[in-house]
Amino acid sequence: MAVVAAAALVLDQLTKLAVLSYLGYAQEKVIIDGFFKFVHWGNTGAAWSLFNQFAGSNQLLAVFALVALLVLFFTRHHFDSHTLLGQLSLGLIFGGIAGNLVDRFTHRHVVDFIYFYIARRGGGEIGFPAFNVADSAICTGVALLFLLSWQKDQAAASPAKGSVKHS
Repeated sequence: MAVVAAAALVLDQLTKLAVLSYLGYAQEKVIIDGFFKFVHWGNTGAAWSLFNQFAGSNQLLAVFALVALLVLFFTRHHFDSHTLLGQLSLGLIFGGIAGNLVDRFTHRHVVDFIYFYIARRGGGEIGFPAFNVADSAICTGVALLFLLSWQKDQAAASPAKGSVKHS
C-alpha cells in the first residue's frame, strides 16, 4: 500500500513539475487538435473545480483532505486492505490525496493539466474539467473499492458452491 501511494505521489509531482517547467500559467499545448491538450490551470476547488468560486476553499479543502486521509488510514481495515486489490486501491487513494495536498500547501491551488475537449464548429469548445495524475489515482482507487465491495456483496448473496440441496 505504501509503495503504491509513494509511486502515485511521485508520478503526480513529477508530471506537475514538468507542467510548471514547460507551460506558463493558463497556457495550453494542443496534442490532438479538437480533442486533447495539456494545460496549466490552477484549481482551488474540489474535484472538477467544484467550490472554486468560494473564497478560502483551498485551505478548507486542504484541511478536509488531511482529515479524510487520516480517517481512511485509521479505518483501512474496513476496506479489504488485506487483499492485493484492496491495498492497490487504498494506495492509489492515499497517493492521490497526498499529491493534491502537496499542491494545496506549496502552490495554494491544485495544478491540473490533462484536458479532453471537443471543438465546436462555430468556435469554442466543450470540455471535461481538467485533471491530473492524483485525480486519476483517486478515481481509480475509489472505483476499485466499489468493485471489491460489489464482489463481496455478490459472494455473500450467492449460495455456497458445492452445497446442493437434494429432496
